[in-house]
Parts: sequence; structure tokens; C-alpha cells
Amino acid sequence: GGWYCFNRENCDTRYDTMRRLMSSREWPATRVGTGILSSQPEENPHWWNANMVFIPYCSSDVWSGASSKSEKNEYAFMGALIIQEVIKELLGKGLSTAKVLLLAGSSAGGTGVLLNVDRVAEQLEEMGYQGIQVRGLADSGWFLDNKQYRRTDCIDTITCAPTEAIRRGIRYWNGIVPERCKLQFKEGEEWNCFFGYKIYPTLRCPVFVVQWLFDEAQLTVDNVHLTGQPVQEGQWLYIQNLGRELRNTLKDVAASFAPACLSHEIITRNHWTDIQVKGTSLPRALHCWDRSLHESNKNGKAPLKGCPIHLIDSCPWPHCNPSCPTIRDQFTGQEMNVIQFLMHMGFDVQKMAQQQGLEPSKLLGMLSSGN
Repeated sequence: GGWYCFNRENCDTRYDTMRRLMSSREWPATRVGTGILSSQPEENPHWWNANMVFIPYCSSDVWSGASSKSEKNEYAFMGALIIQEVIKELLGKGLSTAKVLLLAGSSAGGTGVLLNVDRVAEQLEEMGYQGIQVRGLADSGWFLDNKQYRRTDCIDTITCAPTEAIRRGIRYWNGIVPERCKLQFKEGEEWNCFFGYKIYPTLRCPVFVVQWLFDEAQLTVDNVHLTGQPVQEGQWLYIQNLGRELRNTLKDVAASFAPACLSHEIITRNHWTDIQVKGTSLPRALHCWDRSLHESNKNGKAPLKGCPIHLIDSCPWPHCNPSCPTIRDQFTGQEMNVIQFLMHMGFDVQKMAQQQGLEPSKLLGMLSSGN
């Protein structure tokens, strides 16, 4: 992951300020795998001994580009081609005898999984490797093309509404989207395929979607900034509504994990085992998903008992789930508990209690215990 750039100006700025996202020249020679890339069973209970390949992001095109540097374009955008080349190279390093290939990514990498998972499966089939089951794991890449809280002009990556940024980006990167998704939309409307809830129904490969209901990157592109000032009521309602909309788009996603937290990215964080939805942790849900795919290949029977894979929080505001990651005040770096956080967000306990038909003290008790 690492956002994107979609025109000459903001790509130049990105090149000057975040070179590692534009070129591999200054990448470190080694790095330690964390979360789902960890080889420690405590940190990665289900996949610690899998073969893992980390593909850093330097194409700035949400893994969709297929254009080389030219007279007209100072930069090359080759995200889609990089993935294809990596797959080719790995076939000679043991992938050819694999049973399962899991393509996983976070943020822009999560959207990249949705855009590339079927293409990888097709590539392997065409090369004669029909036996490899290809699956996707998309973390924090399921964005909504909703109305911004405050509309802004599309000046830079952060303030530009996601639909507009992607619309410009596809042209600039020569971005490719999967055929099956493309066919659902008119020519020139391919940008729709960058939004999870629109591309998901067209995918053939099984995909597990991990998404915070209150994703910080989504709030950023929607122009909700939670720094310093208490949140106004309009913002607070907007945030709650975002959670509702997101929950709605996930209701038909068979394999999903969506905690009601304000955060962004999780699968490579070392605390990824701590977060739970309805008493199930993410590694456990992924293990259940893995098993259900093996089982259903055998005999297509009902989902495994006591092994849930559709896990979406139903409580209505950020951090109503007690296992959410710790929140820090962005200025002081101090940890905040849920009540401090909600007060900071301008949460009106009296008013909320009234709406829920509760005594304020009872509501506070529920909040601090996370019910």
C-alpha cells in the first residue's frame, strides 16, 4: 500500500518526498516480516510456515498500470505487469508445485488484490498450472465512492474525491481492470472497478475482505479530519453513516472481517491477532475460511460449525468494539480510552443516552466495558 499519484504534479511531489514509493533504488536489502508475514507461530498462528513473498509498492497506480516511460510520460506505471512478472519468476522457485496461492495486500495493495486476483488465476491456467487454487485477501482496500463530507477540488492525492482521482489515474497510468468487471460498465466508466463492492460480484476467485468500518484513509478522502478540534455534530453523523454504508456493502461478502474501529491496515501489524469480532480473531477467521475452501472442494457441504467467516460488527460508532487497537491523541501521543476518545470526538453522552433510551451513567458503563 501507499496511496497513488495521478498527474505529473503530484507524481513529481511524490518522487521528491516519498521516493521509496516511486523507485526501488533506496529499498533496504532485508526486512522483518510482521503479522501475516511473520515466521513466529505466536504472531502468525495459521501461516507462520508458509512460503511468503513480499512485493513492495513502487508503481503508484494501485497495482493497475501497464504503461512504460515514453516521450509523453516521464514515469512508468507497471503495477499490473509487476505482479505478472513476479508470478512467472516464482514458478521456478517452487510455486509450480503449490496447491494454494494467496494474493494478499493492504490499502492500495488491498485494492490491487481485487484488481489482480482473477488475472493471476488466468495467467497460471494459461501457463498450464490449473492445479494451483488462487485466492485473495484484501485488507483496507474496500473503499466507498460516497459523497465527501466537504466537497473539495481535486488538487492533490489526499483531498481529491476517490472517484475523481481514480478517473484521472486510469488515464494517466493506462490502468487495466478485469474484463468481467469492465463489461458491467460503459466505456470510460472503468474507474468503477476500483471500488470493492462493484468489482467483488464479478470475481471468480474466493476473496476474504478485511475492512475497518471506520477506515482512516476513507475518512481522509471524505475530508473528515479528526485532529485537534472536537468533531461537529454533522461530522459525527457522517462518521456513523459511513459505518452503516460500509456494513451494507459487506452483507453479501461471504468471507469478511469488519471491526467497528477507527484504523487503517491490519494484516502486517503485530497486534493483528488481538482484534476480535464477535469473539473470533482474524487469524482464526482466516483459518476457518481456509478450511471451508478445502472442505467445499471435497463435497460442497454447509459451512463448518463453530468456525465463522462472515464477521461484521453491528455496534454503531468507532471503537464500540473493546478489542480495537489503542487510540492515541494525534498531538500528544497519549493513549486514550474509549470515553476520552468519544468526548474528544464531540460525542454528547446525554444526547446519545436519550436517543438510546438509557441513563447516561448506564451508557458510560456500556461504553467503557465495550458492550
